[in-house]
Amino acid sequence: MPANEMTPHDILVRPLITEKALSNIKNGTYTFEVDTRANKYVVRNAVEKLYNVQVADVRMISVKGKPKRYGRSEGYSKSFKKAIVQLKAGFKIQEFEGLI
Repeated sequence: MPANEMTPHDILVRPLITEKALSNIKNGTYTFEVDTRANKYVVRNAVEKLYNVQVADVRMISVKGKPKRYGRSEGYSKSFKKAIVQLKAGFKIQEFEGLI
């Protein structure tokens, strides 16, 4: 299924809750793991539809999997795509307010 036919729930896989991501929430910047086929435009539309906010900027990062060892077997952790979403002034996502 192409990225433009996916629902907002398919595009935004999960929010990323890290120490750096939580400190950026104070500035109106939110971090999400997104589908690998997503681009800036579909991420912007998904965030605006799901959370009823206006998005100012979207930055995308492809994170490569790191090498891991489990006993004698070797492999890689999962690669994923990350979106850093900056909201316009005055907008907040209410679901994240209790985490700060």
